[in-house]
Amino acid sequence: MKVTRDHLHKGEGFAPLLEAQFQKAGRNNNGHITTRHKGGGHKHHYRVVDFKRNKDGIPAKVERIEYDPNRTAHIALVCYADGERRYVIAPRNLEVGATIISGSEAPIRVGNTLPIRNIPVGSTIHCIELKIGAGAQIARSAGTSATLLAREGIYAQVRMRSGEVRKVHIECRATIGEVANEEHSLRRLGKAGVKRWMGIRPTVRGTVMNPVDHPHGGGEGKTGEGRHPVDPWGNLTKGYRTRNNKRTQTMIVSRRKK
Repeated sequence: MKVTRDHLHKGEGFAPLLEAQFQKAGRNNNGHITTRHKGGGHKHHYRVVDFKRNKDGIPAKVERIEYDPNRTAHIALVCYADGERRYVIAPRNLEVGATIISGSEAPIRVGNTLPIRNIPVGSTIHCIELKIGAGAQIARSAGTSATLLAREGIYAQVRMRSGEVRKVHIECRATIGEVANEEHSLRRLGKAGVKRWMGIRPTVRGTVMNPVDHPHGGGEGKTGEGRHPVDPWGNLTKGYRTRNNKRTQTMIVSRRKK
C-alpha cells in the first residue's frame, strides 16, 4: 500500500528546532561495529520534539503537520500564545488550526496533555511518562495508543497495545488520543533500495556463511544449523525471554501476549 503524504507540510522544517545529526554507522569510538546492519542512508536533521509538554495553561495553535524522518509518527508544529514554537507528536484527527493545551485543568480533548489522575478511566491515551516530569516514553510510534484501565492509590493501570498491563504513577502525564499515521503498518517498501535509504544494511543468514564467520556456517550445499540456533557469538537465541530489569519488574501487572 502506498501511504500518501498530501496533507503534510511541503517545505523545510522549522530551523530553530532542527539539530545536526551525525551518522555513526553502528560503530563506536574505536571504529568497531557495535550494532550490525547499520550504515549509509539519507542525511537528515533531528527534529527537537517536546515530549514533556510542560507549558501548562498556555494554549497552542497547530500551524502545520510535518513528516519526521527520525520516527514513524508525524509531528505537529504548534505556536503557543506567548509566541514560542515547539514540535509535538501529532495525534490522530488533529487538524491545522486546532488548539491544544497542557496542564491538570485541560479539557479531555484529542491532543491535550494531563496528569493521569485527571484522565477518565477507559480513555485512549499516548505519549505516556514512566517517570514524573521525565517526558513521554510509551506509545509514541505511528498508530499506537494505550488504554487507562483503573486507578488504585498512587498508581494507575495502563494496557499497552501489546497486551501488557503496567502500573504508572498518577502524576505522570499522558496525551489524549491515538498517534497519527496509523497506515504506516500497511506501507510496502517496494524495493531493497528503500531500506538502504533508511540506513539499514543487508542481513546475511548465518547458514550461508563460513564456519569462521558464524557458528551456523559451513557444510556442503544447503544445510541446517546442526545445533540449537545461536547468534554470531554462540549465545542461544529464539524462544526465551531476554528481559533482565528486576528493578521495574514489580510495575508490570501482566506480561504481554506472545
